[in-house]
Amino acid sequence: MNTTPHILIVDDEPNIVMSLEFLMRKAGYRVSIARNGSEALEAVGQTPFDLILLDIMMPDVDGYEVCRQVRRHPRQAGTRVVFLSAKSKEADMQQGYEVGADLYLTKPFSTRQLMAKVKEQLAAGSP
Repeated sequence: MNTTPHILIVDDEPNIVMSLEFLMRKAGYRVSIARNGSEALEAVGQTPFDLILLDIMMPDVDGYEVCRQVRRHPRQAGTRVVFLSAKSKEADMQQGYEVGADLYLTKPFSTRQLMAKVKEQLAAGSP
């Protein structure tokens, strides 16, 4: 059994995906990529993830709906969901938590802060 945390990065912005993937792999995590909400839902249906880094504004299925679906999926019960979004209004953040996010970080974010938060979330999610 592989105990290396598996992270799903969901964002429609290629530069963000590339930099997040680099950061997570450098930290030793297994990484999967979804470039939109539909791909994310497909990945979630096939693979259990330890943590999902999730954008909100995407062209097909938005991050809020992806998070709702993750929370309903039995294989994803222990999955931590971290929103990374440019939507920084209080109402947007509140909605993120209402649909089941464990954490909501606004873009731009510092990579050091993000890595610390990812580590915290993974520790919180492990049994």
